Amino acid sequence: MGHKCGVGIWIDGLFSWIDEKNWCLKIGYRPSSLVGEAIAWRDELGLELRFVDAVHYERNIYLRKIVARNLRVGRRDLRLFFYNDFSLGGSDVGDTALYDPGTGTLLHYKRNYYFLFNGRSREQGFYQYTTGIKRFGHQEGTWRDAEDGFLANNPIAQGSVDSTVSFKVELAPGEEEVIYYWIIAGRDLKEVRENNYYVIKQGPGVLLESTEKYWYNWAHKNQLSFADLSSEIEELFYTSLLIIRTQFDNRGAIIAANDTDIMSTNRDHYSYLWPRDGALVAHAMDKAGYPELTMLFYNFCRRLLSEEGFFWPKYNPDGSIGSSWHPWLKDRYGYLPVQEDETALVLWAIGQFYRIYKGFEFVKSLYSTLIMPAADFLAEYRDLRTGLPLESYDLWEERRGSFTFTAAAVYGGLQAAAYLAKLFGDQAKACRWEAAARQVRAGIFKYLYSQELNRFVRGITFNEEGGFEKDFTMESSLYGVFAFGVLPARHQRVIRTMQAIYKGLWVDTDIGGMARYSSDYYFRRSSDLQKVPGNPWFICTLWLAQWYIGAARSLNDLSRARDLLGWVVKGQSQSGVLAEQIHPYTGEQLSVAPLTWSHAAFVLAVLEYVEKYGELTDFSQATKPFNTG
Repeated sequence: MGHKCGVGIWIDGLFSWIDEKNWCLKIGYRPSSLVGEAIAWRDELGLELRFVDAVHYERNIYLRKIVARNLRVGRRDLRLFFYNDFSLGGSDVGDTALYDPGTGTLLHYKRNYYFLFNGRSREQGFYQYTTGIKRFGHQEGTWRDAEDGFLANNPIAQGSVDSTVSFKVELAPGEEEVIYYWIIAGRDLKEVRENNYYVIKQGPGVLLESTEKYWYNWAHKNQLSFADLSSEIEELFYTSLLIIRTQFDNRGAIIAANDTDIMSTNRDHYSYLWPRDGALVAHAMDKAGYPELTMLFYNFCRRLLSEEGFFWPKYNPDGSIGSSWHPWLKDRYGYLPVQEDETALVLWAIGQFYRIYKGFEFVKSLYSTLIMPAADFLAEYRDLRTGLPLESYDLWEERRGSFTFTAAAVYGGLQAAAYLAKLFGDQAKACRWEAAARQVRAGIFKYLYSQELNRFVRGITFNEEGGFEKDFTMESSLYGVFAFGVLPARHQRVIRTMQAIYKGLWVDTDIGGMARYSSDYYFRRSSDLQKVPGNPWFICTLWLAQWYIGAARSLNDLSRARDLLGWVVKGQSQSGVLAEQIHPYTGEQLSVAPLTWSHAAFVLAVLEYVEKYGELTDFSQATKPFNTG
């Protein structure tokens, strides 16, 4: 529910929580690994703490190693406190926190949610512990009990509960001591006890080392080349791969973001699967060489598809339909509250999967239950006058109409479905879907391109009289025209459109980057819309990089794309996390972080850059004059 667990320090009779302003923090990942490493120090306490954190690669075990170093000449007593603030199942009603004397551990549980807390310092367990009531009936929480350096050893509490444990070590001058702390998640008492025994038997230090090696090898399994890109770009590429992996639910859902900060502006979150985000992330991971993950996603989508052949806007990781703000009616008439690009992009991504891996049997298993009904829906859910998709919400989930990005995605999805239908001998469906794709493409050229402006427009919106009007708003997602195959990147209509996007949406500050669209309101940080049409978004900036890559005819043409990849590196957080957007003047990360889509867009742009670099290198070598000397 957005409440953080805390770390407290008591030394020389002074107490401090580590999130207080006087602490200096340096946070990051170990290279190419999902093992976090953070250093915290406070000069007036004469103390440095190094934290090494990981979730075990196979078991539901969170591991933490703390190395405490005495920066003073005298011998000192240190007590470390760990505050546990859990709201199991999304609610603080009916939780229990208790001390288990049989194992010397603390437990929080409710229904089939169990969390076990344990640790070691010099082979000793907790120094003290306590449980109590939080944020209810004048009770602030057990963190208050910690601030005098002692805990009450209260063995059980129920309702809105929390707990705190402490460890005690002695530090000689300049000496270091190691404390381990771990949290185990499970569905019952037996499971968490067994994994607690596993940690004790194997040793938490050994488990941290094996986890670090596992993720390093996972990230490097394909031995990629990075052409002329910098080592900083390479490092962020591997960090992005690993962060994307943390957002893959093992049942197939790809979560958009796990960040509770957004709950302060809206009592909801991003911990959902949007099929659009999922499809684009899956495509990036297919290009990176991880089909074992993306096949889970495609199978998951098969289970989600509605009887009518479309996807709802978003889903929970268990496959149930997620929350929504799209109304089901307008002017007393009902309509589908969908974003049609989501259905289309899943088909497009499956088509790309086949082209990369030639997974004939796997894709065939999706044909009758996913590809066919989804393609039939795309072919039918169109306006007879224009050939374009009927009204749906845009990819930003903000407005209804028939949009260029959506139409391009539908074209790409239908083309992919037709290609696969031919492979499986279904010529009738292939002809039908190809015909629908041609009509969509013709509609894009006729209704979504402005001869006056020499560029594509955002879309068309329909009025009460049955007519429609063009929406000329400058929009970064017009990159979809070349991304999904409507036109090649070097077609004059695409060139003029992308040049106009750059001119109209580049943020004219020291930060730079591309805005989503003109006058973007979401998390707006500037009213000077001439200089700042909207906050810079990572994905929108990377779309521009992808166009430079796609249109490049020489190695020199790639320089702009390389610069934009460097811009992303500069905008990352200290730990390598990419948010959704950044502040146009300070570079501060805004909205959720990490956004899975941002990392996937970076991975995809890097891979496309390297691929194009190789093509252009081979071409330049092949066309060099023969050296007879």
